[in-house]
Amino acid sequence: MLTKDQVLQALTGVHDPELHKSIVELNMVRNIQTEGQHVQLEVVLTIQGCPLKAKIQQDIEEALKAAGASSVSVTFGAMSAEERQALTASLKKEAVTETGMPKMLRPDSGVTFIAVTSGKGGVGKSTVTINLAAALARLGKRVGILDADIYGFSIPAMMQIEQKPTMIEQTAIPAVSNGVKVMSMGFFTNDNQPVMWRGPMLNKWIRNFLVNTHWGELDYLLLDLPPGTGDVAIDVAAMIPQAKEIIVTTPHSAASHVASRAGVMAKHTKHEILGVVENMAYYEDEDGHKKYLFGKGGGDALAKQLKAGVIARIPFAQPEENTGNSVYDEDSLVGEFFSNLAADIIYQT
Repeated sequence: MLTKDQVLQALTGVHDPELHKSIVELNMVRNIQTEGQHVQLEVVLTIQGCPLKAKIQQDIEEALKAAGASSVSVTFGAMSAEERQALTASLKKEAVTETGMPKMLRPDSGVTFIAVTSGKGGVGKSTVTINLAAALARLGKRVGILDADIYGFSIPAMMQIEQKPTMIEQTAIPAVSNGVKVMSMGFFTNDNQPVMWRGPMLNKWIRNFLVNTHWGELDYLLLDLPPGTGDVAIDVAAMIPQAKEIIVTTPHSAASHVASRAGVMAKHTKHEILGVVENMAYYEDEDGHKKYLFGKGGGDALAKQLKAGVIARIPFAQPEENTGNSVYDEDSLVGEFFSNLAADIIYQT
């Protein structure tokens, strides 16, 4: 016969799929009853209608049967408002210093911040962000994306994320796709409505995404910045002085020329430039011949001006790779380029 303590011990390895903490540590396990090898218990969820309830039940049943239970009965309830407030206070205490600064922003936090930027839109900055993040995750790194392009948010659609972040009081649990945690303004607007804010509100929301999001433990947080050198880029530079930057351009001379402004700004703000990514560098036909649809030399010219290197030349995707999902499979041609870029980033940082 399993005792209550044995049941709790068996369940310490079962984690809330969103908070990534033990359901025992979170005090979610209640009313344990055992009769012979049968175990009955209640699990109190953080919110009603938790989308991952089935996953929690499956993990509980597997853990208890591995501990010797022959059958398991699980019922579900929900935390009270007071319990949710206590939980969010506990999560925030873990993530924020006494002065209100996110602990992840401290130089010793272990989080590497990478701002992905460009001089103009349409060069594939967000494509680079999500594919680099996914490649880092495949290499075993804990990765998040902060879609800081408040006006031109696109990350949720590009990663085909339909589930919005779970909200526990005022704390957001990021959505997860391809092993990457994601936060974006796109989750908080209806029917693709535009965001019409000025500088102070932009700063508030960027800070809110950092302070009131339960990111958990991260190795990398990628920030998809809006193109150019506007308010968000300036705020991020002030908020995260230790951030490193990747500048994205196409081979076209005009795109490269405009991108140089973002690079110069990075130097002014003392951000280390990891390198230049030349996106849409060429198209390789069936015979292996490269066709330079946007010309050549833009990435090299930009890298020379910024005294940096071209760390990747990403080709156009082959027709069979255009599946509608902007995250390329690791075995695809484009996916391999991003895998190599991720390995290079890990080596550099």
